[in-house]
Amino acid sequence: MPPMAGFDIMSTMDPYFSSQFTFVRQPLEYHLYTQPRPESLEHKYFITDSIREELQKRSETIRTAPPAGLNLPEEIQEYHSLVPLEPLAGERHKFGNWYSAVYRATNSRDGATYVLRRVENFRLMQQSAFSTIEAWSRIRHPNIVSVREAFTTRAFGDSSLVVVYDYHPNAQTLFEAHIKARAPVMQNGRLQAQQNRILERTLWSYIIQIGNAIKAVHDAGMAVSIIDATKVLVTGKNRVRLGSCGLVDVLCYETRAESMLLQQEDLGMFGRLILALACNNVTAMNNFPKAIETLARHYSADLKTVVLFLMSKPSPNKTIGHLFELIGSRLLTEMDEMQNAVDRLEGELMSELENARLVRLLCKFGFINERPEFAREPRWSETGDKYIIKLFRDYVFHQVDEHGNPVVNLSHVLTCLNKLDAGADERIMLISRDEQNCLVVSYKEIKSCIDSAFR
Repeated sequence: MPPMAGFDIMSTMDPYFSSQFTFVRQPLEYHLYTQPRPESLEHKYFITDSIREELQKRSETIRTAPPAGLNLPEEIQEYHSLVPLEPLAGERHKFGNWYSAVYRATNSRDGATYVLRRVENFRLMQQSAFSTIEAWSRIRHPNIVSVREAFTTRAFGDSSLVVVYDYHPNAQTLFEAHIKARAPVMQNGRLQAQQNRILERTLWSYIIQIGNAIKAVHDAGMAVSIIDATKVLVTGKNRVRLGSCGLVDVLCYETRAESMLLQQEDLGMFGRLILALACNNVTAMNNFPKAIETLARHYSADLKTVVLFLMSKPSPNKTIGHLFELIGSRLLTEMDEMQNAVDRLEGELMSELENARLVRLLCKFGFINERPEFAREPRWSETGDKYIIKLFRDYVFHQVDEHGNPVVNLSHVLTCLNKLDAGADERIMLISRDEQNCLVVSYKEIKSCIDSAFR
């Protein structure tokens, strides 16, 4: 997704369009359906709360409905359900010399969600300018927001250029994540300004990822042409991607310089970005000696060496490949962290591995118990296999304590379902609701009853 200056994608739509809503939108209660959770089974059947909440928030963001009264086109090419990702009123954002707006939209062909960056009042002089977008669309890199296509349209009432990118919900720009001023917090009875100083380990991770993306672009014979804190997205924990790629190539198609010169400019912009992050100031380059002094005071000499290399004058030896020669040992640390992250995610995935098996069992219960088409036959669940299944359902889900209050114990439910699925020989006592009937059966026998009734 292409980023934009001063825009907080993490926020909901309400702050920007509150005057057009007649209700206050409340955040989802992400814990509502899972608490309380049995501690003994916490790491066996459920992913951690932080990952689950993050994924659910992304899902919620993707499905946010557009506010009313914006008079947006119902469909552009194959894209519909446009939702603005930045305010359309008040101070407008500019991309170069043009006003720009960003929308989330759904593609009617594949049903996926994308981002449309629209450049207003742009007249395309040469159709061949789209050849640069075709070149960008062939680049698939983990640290680049993928470019899909570009087209011109008059659906907004003017001649607009639209570039389509992949959508990364709840992403932030580096400016928003690390440089943008934050509201002071109360500490020891006083308001204290929040420190935005980025950790050096995080900064090295960003440098390696962005440098890797730049190398992929340069190896393809192109240049990024726009690398700053408002155009690089943070799409996950310490995960960054270059955004707005390809747009400059179309806007400045007729005045583009040689590729070699543009690649040297990329390295200079990269150095200025690192300096801005290290100094928490996008205008750090206005006083270069002071910025270098600040960087040297808070970070290692290796980081200072990298910035000075990137900010040096263009030369044949100044390439993105030479940058990686300077930071070779840091690459090993980043690779270790990446592999650890993969291990953690695989561990989380393993925790959900058995859920489908238990859901299938629950579905069988739902299919068998109290069939509506047998409502005229009151003994459907009172005879044979169905009666045992009904009593087992009550044993698992409808137990009460000594005061008659429902017992909600997820550990008990999961334990019983696992023993049932395994067909354990363990016997349990099933008692009817009126306490007039009592059966002693094994999980193996109950499993046989369920299979028979289901068939």
